Amino acid sequence: MAVVEAKNLSKIFGKNINQSIKMLDQGISKEEILKKTGNTVGVNRASFSVEEGEIFVIMGLSGSGKSTLVRLINRLIDPSEGSILIDGKELATLDKKALRQVRREKLGMVFQQFALFPHRTILENAAFGLEVQGIDKEERRKRAEESLKLVGLGDYIHQKPGQLSGGMQQRVGLARALANDPKVLLMDEAFSALDPLIRKEMQDELIDLQASMKKTIIFITHDLDEALRIGDRIALMKDGVIVQIGTPEEILMNPANDYVEKFVEDVDRSKILTASHIMKRPETINIEKHGPRAALERMRKEGISSILVVDEKRRLQGYVTADDASEARKKEISSIKEILKTDILRVVPETPMQEIFSMIYDTPVPIAVVEESGRLNGIIVRGAVLAALANDGEVNLDA
Repeated sequence: MAVVEAKNLSKIFGKNINQSIKMLDQGISKEEILKKTGNTVGVNRASFSVEEGEIFVIMGLSGSGKSTLVRLINRLIDPSEGSILIDGKELATLDKKALRQVRREKLGMVFQQFALFPHRTILENAAFGLEVQGIDKEERRKRAEESLKLVGLGDYIHQKPGQLSGGMQQRVGLARALANDPKVLLMDEAFSALDPLIRKEMQDELIDLQASMKKTIIFITHDLDEALRIGDRIALMKDGVIVQIGTPEEILMNPANDYVEKFVEDVDRSKILTASHIMKRPETINIEKHGPRAALERMRKEGISSILVVDEKRRLQGYVTADDASEARKKEISSIKEILKTDILRVVPETPMQEIFSMIYDTPVPIAVVEESGRLNGIIVRGAVLAALANDGEVNLDA
């Protein structure tokens, strides 16, 4: 079951909401509704689910509806239509007391503005949410210290916010949210106020934390590079509508419409694509069944100068070249093992193309893409790397 689920969620600001809802049913645009009714469509029929342990990024430009959507998720505002469920509980059915409990136990918030108390220490700031809940002083101190250690501020617990840099202050905000041990962490433009270098450091920090903590995170941003960098899946919004939901690779390689295509056209694809996207099917021979003569014949037929060698379970053993196979045939060598070369570069399917790009020019044979078990998945040739970097995103695996 999804941790967070939105069903047909809409929010309209203004009067006579039902009229605007009917206009949405008729497919009338946000601009036309504003012109005819004076009402603003914040979110229009948003539906999505967020799985446990996932970083789900909601992104869009200013006015796209992303901030309204996150306020609907924690019911800071009520939807005009549709529903939001946290752990299967419909928020709209909860009274004020039950809603406060859900917010305290299930949801943690990290805002763009740090919202720290300047007169309190870092430890006291991190423990504030627990203090509001009435948690015992010793217990909240312990949990706050643990969360500060997680974000690298264990040595700063007695400092005041004014003594810390912007990035460190944002870490305190993150620690404050983590101290509550929420089921879902909502991060609304959390890194937007930071300098670019510090922002990247915080993105790295979040990725590292997620690797160990496996929190369910809903991250709001207007920055596509940030979304692609940290998101497991991304919901891209325009005019209150979610126009596409997908992994970074899906959105980059298969944009749903012209808007998404234009949105991603300037993205550095080398940071997103991986070995699995650009590999091609390799020609292989079996180390137990084939000898130099068979290897040479296969290479001649396929027009290649080297061929990979695998075992019965398709685990990569190495490669042989046409020159070595030809020489072995003259010497009547029957075993491929005697001419096997093992100095072939290997990468796992998840290896970023950015890393592969710097490797491909230093190897005389294709790069092998192998699973951790050693099983061969494919090969990467230089032409495929160059094609994948092209602006149109077309990948010619036979290049």
